[in-house]
Amino acid sequence: MSGEPAYSVVIPTIGRRCLADCLRALAPAGDHPPEEVVLVDDRPAPVGELPLEAAGVLWSRVRTLRTGGRGPAAARNAGWRTVRTPWTVFLDDDVQVLPDWSRRLADDLAAADAGTGGIQGRLHVPLPDDRRPTDWERGTAGLENAAWATADMAYRTAALLEVGGFDERFGRAFREDADLALRVRDAGWTLHRGERTTRHPVRPENAWASVRAQRGNADDALMTRLHGPDWWSRAEAPRGRLPRHALVTSLALTAPVLALAGRRRAARIAGALWALGTAEFALARIRPGPCTAREITTMISTSVVIPPLAVRYWLHGLVRHRRATALRSSP
Repeated sequence: MSGEPAYSVVIPTIGRRCLADCLRALAPAGDHPPEEVVLVDDRPAPVGELPLEAAGVLWSRVRTLRTGGRGPAAARNAGWRTVRTPWTVFLDDDVQVLPDWSRRLADDLAAADAGTGGIQGRLHVPLPDDRRPTDWERGTAGLENAAWATADMAYRTAALLEVGGFDERFGRAFREDADLALRVRDAGWTLHRGERTTRHPVRPENAWASVRAQRGNADDALMTRLHGPDWWSRAEAPRGRLPRHALVTSLALTAPVLALAGRRRAARIAGALWALGTAEFALARIRPGPCTAREITTMISTSVVIPPLAVRYWLHGLVRHRRATALRSSP
């Protein structure tokens, strides 16, 4: 398929074990192999070698860069800025392309007209078939409906150059892909969903993963500052529960203030409403899940701390990014 559009693959990594599976799945891309695979090592202090041998027959096409822990946006920028192909395909190190991926990618790229700036791959998140999924598993499965996720996203390299690539103020693997998609669209390019499919397994996580994920609220504040309050709909992103979290948190703060002011009845009402709001949140997370003792305990405990943390990170983001301006395009 030598007549198909040429592409390079860029994979940012922090050296997780899943990288070997990612490279091993990419290795059979014989129908339409990448010109090169740019593996961007973003470990702050690399220890040990990356499993390049897992790339199999593509091993000779693998090139590595190091970015020293600057985050996935910076790692992807370092990678795509070195490629010389018309298309750059971003993969995350925890995905596994399917055997027909390269052939379907060739079809996706060949079908793109001159105004197409990016083509998204379809993500499949395998879930347990012998029980209902946990809260963490359901959250990962949400990637199947995510728009423009760079877990598998092909961008025309010229479009990346025009808009300046990823905004490195997004230091986590969150919202940097939505921000890029909006800027590419604003520059006049179109984005489409392709036909290729990539498997995205649920990676192991501990019980507090949902609590750590609340840091993303600061990135949502940055998105609002850069793209306006309607960015949610334009980026096809779910709105989330921040307004409810803000209400529940305000009740938690109001109840003791009212008690100290001697307004005990009002304090009891505020406390009861806080408890009801917290219980509603916990039940909304428990009911779709496996309802094991461990899952129920985790959902109850994390449902207490998530609302105030979400609000805290949102406010932190508002303050930190209050003077943020849109990323300038490359000259």
